[in-house]
Amino acid sequence: MIIQFVFSLTLNINLKSIEMKTRSFIITLLSALFISLTCFSQEPAYKISLAEWSLNRTLRKGTITNMDFPRIAKETYGLDAVEYVNQFFRDKAEDTEYLTKLKNECEKYGVKSLIIMVDGEGNLADTSLAARTKAIENHYKWVKAAKFLGCHSIRVNAGGRGTMGQTQAAAIDALSKLSAYAADFGINVIVENHGGNSSYGKWLAEIMKAVNKPNCGTLPDLGNFYEYDRYKGVAELMPYAKGVSAKTHDFDENGNETQIDYVRMMKIISDSGFRGYIDVEYEGNKLSEDEGIKATIALLKKVIEPYNK
Repeated sequence: MIIQFVFSLTLNINLKSIEMKTRSFIITLLSALFISLTCFSQEPAYKISLAEWSLNRTLRKGTITNMDFPRIAKETYGLDAVEYVNQFFRDKAEDTEYLTKLKNECEKYGVKSLIIMVDGEGNLADTSLAARTKAIENHYKWVKAAKFLGCHSIRVNAGGRGTMGQTQAAAIDALSKLSAYAADFGINVIVENHGGNSSYGKWLAEIMKAVNKPNCGTLPDLGNFYEYDRYKGVAELMPYAKGVSAKTHDFDENGNETQIDYVRMMKIISDSGFRGYIDVEYEGNKLSEDEGIKATIALLKKVIEPYNK
């Protein structure tokens, strides 16, 4: 009886030990699998998209069309996201057949549509209420087109004549109204520093603060600052950024932009908390568009890489 009891006790202890080891092994295995899957599925902090303006000369010549843009982005440059310029399909904003074909092209090549950059639809900082209202309404069709294509934003301009105070007040009014309209479509209205008063970072940042809508933001262009300090301007606009435009013109022998310190810019971008796509917008003349785009991609990959680890 004693031997039987000892044997039974030993067997139970061994079984429990095996059970605990098995359970521990399974937990360890599942934890490792979870960590592995989490790391695998984690998106990089920064990715690169292509701004259509980089190909503006080729598009104007008629060598390619807007419909070719998604294919070129993916097949020529290996990029999976694009930002359109409305100038290259100006009369197609309400053409469902055309937009469907464009959307199908994106799906065919695995390309995301991010932004439509809207120009030529009136001044949103016009001090005339009638002119400003017309400009606001002119943008409605692009909000709908952006929604159809799966974009997250339309990029607009805050141009207008008047004092900085007058145009600022006008821009606040227009952007508040246009953003309210776009919110119903799940679309952001983002302002680029695009010359005039908009290239003064403080002026535009104050507008964002006054509008105070979650779908109203900025598209900081790293190059569109003239007498205004570009690093100060980008730092002022980044808290409201829903995209970043990496403007380039010329490169040195090491592949760095000659006018913009991209290492310094990436730190400003990262410190702001922004995560997402940074677009390639080559606008130089010394290199061809193709060479300039490739040089910009190489530069962005170099400065982004430390932040994607």
